[in-house]
Amino acid sequence: MLGFGKLAKKVFGTPNDRLVKAARPIVEKVNALEAEFEKLTDEGIKDKTKELSDRAKSGESLDTLLPEAFANCREAAKRALGLRAFDVQLMGGVFLHQGNISEMKTGEGKTLVATFPAYLNALTGKGVHVVTVNDYLAKRDAEWMSNVFGALGMTTGVVYPQQPEDEKRAAYACDVTYATNNELGFDYLRDNMKGELADMSQREHHYAIVDEVDSILVDEARTPLIISGPSQDRTEMYVAIDKLIPDLQDDHYSLDEKSKNVTFTDEGNEFLEAHLQARGLLPEGQNLYDPESTTIVHHVNQGLRAHKLFTKDKDYIVRDAQVVLIDEFTGRMMAGRRLSDGLHQAIEAKEGCDIQPENVTLAQVTFQNYFRLYDKLGGMTGTAATEAEEFQEIYGLGVVEVPTNRGVARKDDDDAVYRTAREKFDAVVDTIKEAHEKGQPILVGTTSIEKSEFLSGLLEKAGVTHNVLNARQHEQEAQIVADAGKLNAVTIATNMAGRGTDIKLGGNVEFKVLEAIAASPEGDHEQIRADIEEAHKGDELAVKEAGGLFVLATERHESRRIDNQLRGRSGRQGDPGRSSFFLSLEDDLMRIFGSDRLDKVLSSLGMKEGEAIVHPWVNKSLERAQAKVEGRNFDIRKQLLKFDDVMNDQRKVVFSQRREIMEAADLSEIVQDMRHEVIGDLVEQHLPPKTYADQWDTEGLYASSIEHLGVDVPVIEWAAEEGVDDDNIRERLEDAADEMMAAKATNFGPDAMRMIEKQILLQTIDTKWREHLLTLEHLRSVVGFRGYAQRDPLNEYKNEAFQLFESMLDSLRSDVTTTLSRVRPISEEEQQQMQQEMVMRQQALMAQAQAGGAPQQENVEPTGKAVAEFDEGDPTTWGNPSRNDTCPCGSGKKFKHCHGRLA
Repeated sequence: MLGFGKLAKKVFGTPNDRLVKAARPIVEKVNALEAEFEKLTDEGIKDKTKELSDRAKSGESLDTLLPEAFANCREAAKRALGLRAFDVQLMGGVFLHQGNISEMKTGEGKTLVATFPAYLNALTGKGVHVVTVNDYLAKRDAEWMSNVFGALGMTTGVVYPQQPEDEKRAAYACDVTYATNNELGFDYLRDNMKGELADMSQREHHYAIVDEVDSILVDEARTPLIISGPSQDRTEMYVAIDKLIPDLQDDHYSLDEKSKNVTFTDEGNEFLEAHLQARGLLPEGQNLYDPESTTIVHHVNQGLRAHKLFTKDKDYIVRDAQVVLIDEFTGRMMAGRRLSDGLHQAIEAKEGCDIQPENVTLAQVTFQNYFRLYDKLGGMTGTAATEAEEFQEIYGLGVVEVPTNRGVARKDDDDAVYRTAREKFDAVVDTIKEAHEKGQPILVGTTSIEKSEFLSGLLEKAGVTHNVLNARQHEQEAQIVADAGKLNAVTIATNMAGRGTDIKLGGNVEFKVLEAIAASPEGDHEQIRADIEEAHKGDELAVKEAGGLFVLATERHESRRIDNQLRGRSGRQGDPGRSSFFLSLEDDLMRIFGSDRLDKVLSSLGMKEGEAIVHPWVNKSLERAQAKVEGRNFDIRKQLLKFDDVMNDQRKVVFSQRREIMEAADLSEIVQDMRHEVIGDLVEQHLPPKTYADQWDTEGLYASSIEHLGVDVPVIEWAAEEGVDDDNIRERLEDAADEMMAAKATNFGPDAMRMIEKQILLQTIDTKWREHLLTLEHLRSVVGFRGYAQRDPLNEYKNEAFQLFESMLDSLRSDVTTTLSRVRPISEEEQQQMQQEMVMRQQALMAQAQAGGAPQQENVEPTGKAVAEFDEGDPTTWGNPSRNDTCPCGSGKKFKHCHGRLA
């Protein structure tokens, strides 16, 4: 008697059946239009594209336009490629447009299927990305399908590694762009490291069709894309600075042990300038406040911190000539953990250890979060059903099995299980020899390169000619796969996912034609093709009579999907074929899942040497084991994604803020708001609310206003006035800071000031985000231990990451305000020199980012050119002299002891 579930399926059909049934009327509408579109001229097809595009842009839904668009695309493909799309291919296109994964068997023409939804969605003018697994396929598919899109009046681009920037921007500007998942992700990260909108490559993320979607969104999604690179090697600088620090006196720095902070005093700065210049580290005439001194100031600050804040055998130990940090909470060594931003190198210099380069993560993103940027996503593969839950939960993608154009005629044998690997491989070689003798082409699947080479050695001993497909060039892969269907061919392959070339019985006609034309370029190409096609018919028939392609697998993979990919290579488009899996109790999957019990059972059955157990129950048992492994791997990926989602939310905020800054013409209001918030924080810190005036730290506020705001105002006198409160002082500080910045803007000129504000904002955001990524990386590595205290590591990570993000935004405001207050005008010559240096640095950065890595960017304060003529007697023309500069009035004194002296 049928169970209720089976009975319901028999009456109502499966959910998949209902989706397929719903798509049939749409396909019939497309077919009904075929005769009408056949009458169009080539120019008429392009005119139709323009008409459909205008309708789409005016608000007509793409679902309404679908029948006409698909009919137009089918006609263009028929004329450009000589291929008329089958109904099931149109159906696959419908599911892709609806934001699903179309599961289509190998050989059903997925490359052509993608043109239909790509064309329809490109009518909006927002661009469509077609994603492939390797650069060879991206270029091949783009070149092949550009004939179809060209006939429709649309442009096609392809993106590949090391591509010139102009060419890449042009490719992304096309209606349809072919690219690999890696290149798309890296370009997204590179774009968000650029300083100008015009330099960005990608447009909006409108719609993507992912080929071999299971390989890209599941298998490759375990590893994030990271652009990283070492900081510049400054070993000599660390050592030179380290020799200078012990000479400092107590009055050269101020140490705040409570906040673990240490800074140089004015006396310390004077001491440093003199000694740095004496040692040739600071050029004559240059002081520590000049923009060119940024790197040196950074190094001396880190050297000071290394000596005064970090103590040997308390904060770290030296072990095997390496500085190993100690966890302040547990007292345990944190091997492999390093302090960022050159601080670890400063400690290594202090202890006389080898100074190791620091790798800096500049940007990172996971494939899951990159592809979730798209408004709509579609995917194609031959094997997605086993991962349907993951696709739905993470990407919101449904999986629809599209019927084949012709029924599957392949014969799938039950698995044969042997006791030992030796017996299994003996049986594999015997089976291959038997099939080879009758001319049947054989594709042998292995799980590793090592095993494929082992089997290759056995076949060589047996005298069987064969090809081995492993980590060779993609072009050679395509050739080997194309030849795998020839009579007598034996091909050993490690993984058949995403090869992109059909195994056609008798061999691939197109490859044969290309080979013949290359050998005889002067010959009659049409005649060559006709001769080869005629000869191919005989070859194809001979292979079919031999039984079609025989897929022989030497092991089960831990994922059913990979097994199905291999099996699906045989029996394309109704061709005959056969698949067999040969296993042993020594295989990884069998060994892990209870082979001892199975071994006893097989022994008690009295199995002889070389005998195999073959039964459907064994298949089902193995598939259950595989399903468990798949479930475990999914749980791991899901947990990793939950952690990455926290960073992803922050990444979106930072990247959108960068874009807004680049798009804005005037950032003065944003900068002013930041300045006022910094002033509010300083006042609250030194003049706490609800406290008496005699409890205020007015001296601290005075020092902070000079350091962070660049204004020298009589804060102490203000606080002594009758009836003055903290709000009043805050307002006066705001007015003084705004006045100073307004004078600076007049001095630079409005346009130059706006450019300076934009560049400083962008550079500070980039630096802070880079530091934040490193902090989150460290947090992620330790937060798991919170589980021992019965606290959820994910919630702990969320809370602390949010606090760190808020802290990053606070320090961003402070750094931007401080940097802008210190910017000063420079001469024409200095400006030109610095602009050249910045251009060279940006080029070097992007060159390394193109290769998937980038050096750490240094923060160089952008500067503008003074517009007022300098006048010794007019302080308004002096710009913003540093306190240690010689006073511009010509007295010969330092500015701080002359016109810049404290009130």
